[in-house]
Amino acid sequence: MITTSSSDCSPVAPAVVTPKLPVTVDTKGRVRTSKEQRRVILAEFERSGVSAAQFAQRTGLKYSTLAAWLQRYRRAKRPRPRSPVRLLEAVVAPAPLTLPLQVQLPGGARLEVREVSQVPLVAALVRALEKSC
Repeated sequence: MITTSSSDCSPVAPAVVTPKLPVTVDTKGRVRTSKEQRRVILAEFERSGVSAAQFAQRTGLKYSTLAAWLQRYRRAKRPRPRSPVRLLEAVVAPAPLTLPLQVQLPGGARLEVREVSQVPLVAALVRALEKSC
């Protein structure tokens, strides 16, 4: 039970326990950690159940540093594709015409084309007949 004296009107807040983090600070105040130290810190963050901003504030880390560590950690945990994508060439056989193509020539001659492969031959024939007229 927490009690206060009558002269002290301020509420008593529970003390926030700051976990002891395995970090090293250089002469300029920058936090230096090894990969193993980061893993320990991130595991402590996961166990804490608080937001990243709250965890950073409680532990004295910069939020941007913690957020960058989290991003790299989560990206590394994503499953990677098992094999690279391979592209294969697809060869499609020409489809036969369902109905014959009929070409009516000016002299009354009629030409039926039943195979797609014959279309360039018919086009060459029409051009040759056109030149001779």
